[in-house]
Amino acid sequence: MRMSKGLATILTAAALLALPCGAANAQVTLKVVMHSDLKIVDPIWTTAYITRNHGYMVYDTLFAMDEKGEIKPQMVDKYDVSADKLTYTFTLRDGLAWHDGAPVTAEDCVASIKRWAAKDSLGQKVMTFVDTISVGNPKTFTVKLKEQTGLLVFALGKPSSNVPFMMPKRVADTDPNTQISDFTGSGPFVFKKEEWKPGDKAVYVKFDKYKPRSEPASGLAGGKVAKVDRVEWLAISDQQQAINALLAGEIDYIEAPSHDLLPLVKADKNLKLVDWNPLGNQYTFRPNHLHPPFNNPKVRQALWYAFNQKDFLEAVIGDPTYYKTCKSEFPCGTAMSTDTAMAGLLESNFQKSKDLLKEAGYDGTPVVLMHSTDLQVLTNLAPVAKSLMEKGGFKVDMQSMDWQTLVARRAKKEPVNAGGWNAFMTSWVSADILNPVMAGFANAGCDKAMFGWPCDEVTEKLRDQFARETDPAKQKEIAAAVQKRNTEFTTHLFLGQWYLPAATRKNIDGVLSAPAPVFWNVEKKSQS
Repeated sequence: MRMSKGLATILTAAALLALPCGAANAQVTLKVVMHSDLKIVDPIWTTAYITRNHGYMVYDTLFAMDEKGEIKPQMVDKYDVSADKLTYTFTLRDGLAWHDGAPVTAEDCVASIKRWAAKDSLGQKVMTFVDTISVGNPKTFTVKLKEQTGLLVFALGKPSSNVPFMMPKRVADTDPNTQISDFTGSGPFVFKKEEWKPGDKAVYVKFDKYKPRSEPASGLAGGKVAKVDRVEWLAISDQQQAINALLAGEIDYIEAPSHDLLPLVKADKNLKLVDWNPLGNQYTFRPNHLHPPFNNPKVRQALWYAFNQKDFLEAVIGDPTYYKTCKSEFPCGTAMSTDTAMAGLLESNFQKSKDLLKEAGYDGTPVVLMHSTDLQVLTNLAPVAKSLMEKGGFKVDMQSMDWQTLVARRAKKEPVNAGGWNAFMTSWVSADILNPVMAGFANAGCDKAMFGWPCDEVTEKLRDQFARETDPAKQKEIAAAVQKRNTEFTTHLFLGQWYLPAATRKNIDGVLSAPAPVFWNVEKKSQS
């Protein structure tokens, strides 16, 4: 029997209405290749940026930094400051909920602040000013200070590692040196733990009960509106394979494409480059102060003469469009930038390095230098360091491993012969190192310092002075003094600035300019 055209149309429409929700409107999935595989998922336990990026998917923050670098309320609706500037009362927004449906409470936030502050350099410093943190009611909590500091709200909106992410109290009560196992957040995406396969993919789905702020998204602040249903982070370590997948339309976004492959992106009309981190990044060398030979300050000081920035930048980045030398601990082009005490340093004066090692009584103890092999923007750093150090009189045992193994190993304080280490190299986003209190590697607070555990009373007194000072000109003087002290004591060495845009398909819009790659506001439009 033949069916009339009109009847067929009606039945087809009825059939579509009868389909399960979402069948007629296909789910929008964003397929992404991040700079590293996700293996560690506690953004308080580690500063690794892949874990920070995971944190921004799953968790929310009390305050956040916008595109102009200003700190804005995020989970906080309003806050009041007493006349003496010693009492801060914070009120949470209505409608905040955890992924399990429970309401976010002030008690959750207080526990989260305490766990974060135990690990983070800026958090530790701010807590020295805090007298008490108390819960008023389910939506309000109060921080009382012992003395004034302008850093409290800034710290709660810190944009990068460690980010003060809010977690349920039951999770935040976990010892900060123990990794969490419950990944319940209140952010715009839910982590699908059952689909997480390290070495393959991590999956996030839109949290349908998330209540974004009414303001437009700006940097890490404003309305976090998820415009895709699902985000898949695919583990593709081969850069050429990742670019090929992008060219073929099999993936949508590459966070950190290899610099030498950027011309392929520029040449394809279906792809584009997106400069999501205009402040850029800084390479650093971190010595371990606990064990020989870097427990000797004169041995550490020899590094300033063995190294130069350009060799590192050329070996890793290559194209001067995407790097610049910068003899400043705090990024060039930012408020605290300074060239104080840098004359003659980072110029590969190998004889001076050898002379210092001789004065220090260096006995040829090999430096165990951890070498990250699977991140293109780090891979060539350690081989350059090894070459320059050996020319400067060091013996170097370079041990190769993937980045996640390095991240786990650098947390160990054991001696080298028991699985420890002497040095490693990494990169910081510039937004992490804008001043002496933010910069994690500037912390010289002994056991409270980051891996490497430098211990220097002079540095810590200067950082305290910076935390108390409100005059920008005086802050800059203190920052210069911190840098001068670093050339003597050597918490770390700074080895130049570099930049890298993301690569996306042309139909991807809404990528925000921020210190971290985030996926709210990102839209995947249909392609003609």
